[in-house]
Amino acid sequence: MLAAVATFEREIMLERQAEGIAKAKQRGEYKGRKPTAKMKAAEVLAMVSQGLTKEAVADKLNIGIASVYRILKEAKGV
Repeated sequence: MLAAVATFEREIMLERQAEGIAKAKQRGEYKGRKPTAKMKAAEVLAMVSQGLTKEAVADKLNIGIASVYRILKEAKGV
């Protein structure tokens, strides 16, 4: 019984949250997080072409190794 009430409360909260986000987007106040790793795509490609390892590129640019692999994958068009 308590689980059902908790689930119902959670659904209501998520609906209110979605409504609030939609209103904020209409006002231009909610833009989300900036894609930091994608902004460094040119640097990633240049460093990898210079022979640096993917791990070294991630460390130098302060991004995740998965972001490096994602950028390389998108650059190849796969």
